[in-house]
Amino acid sequence: MKPRLFVQPAFEDYELLDSGGGEKLERFGPHVLRRPDPQALWTPRAEALEWEGADLAFERDPESGGKRGRWIAGPRASAALRREDPRWPIRWRGATASVQPTPFKHVGLFPEQASNWEFVVAARERLGVERPRLLNLFGYTGVASIVAVQAGYEVTHVDASKTSLAWLKENAAASGLKENALRVLLDDALAFARREVRRGSRYHAVLVDPPHFGRGPKGETWQFEDHMAALVEALRDVLDERAFFVLSTYAIGFSPLSFHNLLAMLGSGAIAAGELALPERERAGHARRYLPCGFCARWTRGFEPPPAAELQAP
Repeated sequence: MKPRLFVQPAFEDYELLDSGGGEKLERFGPHVLRRPDPQALWTPRAEALEWEGADLAFERDPESGGKRGRWIAGPRASAALRREDPRWPIRWRGATASVQPTPFKHVGLFPEQASNWEFVVAARERLGVERPRLLNLFGYTGVASIVAVQAGYEVTHVDASKTSLAWLKENAAASGLKENALRVLLDDALAFARREVRRGSRYHAVLVDPPHFGRGPKGETWQFEDHMAALVEALRDVLDERAFFVLSTYAIGFSPLSFHNLLAMLGSGAIAAGELALPERERAGHARRYLPCGFCARWTRGFEPPPAAELQAP
């Protein structure tokens, strides 16, 4: 297996400006955010003044063990960013998402996932199905689901968080989708997948982006190393003869080879496994740098996947 590097494609409303010293400096639309990233072990390239000029900077709360924190408005931050709950829209192609900085340093979308969004769009025509069915488990705030609907998929979006589903609906409306454009369910991913097997449901595409640990809406426990294999086994029985499966994670201590072996459980098919990465802004005198953002594996069966050269770093 040759590991791949799945790099975020062109994204007008997002840019990784710099990284290093355990942090990253990013532009979301018109605003620049500074937040922790443990993968950025190297030295920043930008001047200190550029970092200090961030509109919002995340400060960890030591009393929470570093799991929570707060956002501090910078000297040039607008009045809108100084509110208790700032939010603003950004776009990726036809999808609109609301950026909302949270106490957990997240903002409502993961820009590195744009590589998978592009894959979903590119695979749509290659599937050769008039309206392929796509299942998005652990769907979060739903940018992938919105992109899929706009590309012509029939989408089922599942998440265990009422907050995330409300955010999805806000994003869907902002993207111009009708209220019934996709099927939205509050459910435990593994329990739902097993019910879909019993119902005889079939999907042409499955997206899975699970946390390391989580809880379902009825208190069900999710632990990646304990439940991921069972989830793959269940989903194997809902995949059509022409289908693809995308698994991605962040901050989970496994490897692309582990993911390759997991997706091999789906049966015969082509597997590409590696890392998701954000391309950093190019700076004079330096080779382009990429920030690792978690592992990813893609399995395809019955059709030719989009060319790998379009989906990895040069």
